[in-house]
Amino acid sequence: MESNKLYPFHLAIPVNELKETAEFYRNVLGCDEGRSSEQWMDLNFFGHQLVLHISGDKRNLNVTGSNPVDGHNVPVPHFGVVLSIDDWQILEKKLIAANTEFLIEPYIRFKGESGEQATMFLYDPSGNALEFKAFRDPGKLFEK
Repeated sequence: MESNKLYPFHLAIPVNELKETAEFYRNVLGCDEGRSSEQWMDLNFFGHQLVLHISGDKRNLNVTGSNPVDGHNVPVPHFGVVLSIDDWQILEKKLIAANTEFLIEPYIRFKGESGEQATMFLYDPSGNALEFKAFRDPGKLFEK
């Protein structure tokens, strides 16, 4: 496989209730709906395939712990995308305008270090933890 070509990831996550969670991804995050049934739905999650699957379990499905990072308790597990700084700022403003409750408010992490990045964490309506980040220098995404 070409190492320089970026391919979309596929991620299937459990949700408590499909309609409310799908509305969040469509209306708040701007994800387009793909194939769906009464039990699952494909979404275009910033160019990646995210599938919401009804779990039936009425609790925060994925949050099992956290790790301290830069003075914050980062939920584990979590997922998200790396955006450009401009797109991250647009999403930040959109989420604030939608009165989103952040788990970790938008801020700049690792200031002055090679991994300096804008980041924010939130939960979807089913309790799945999401992170959106953007690097000052995208070329340092994997730098140690």
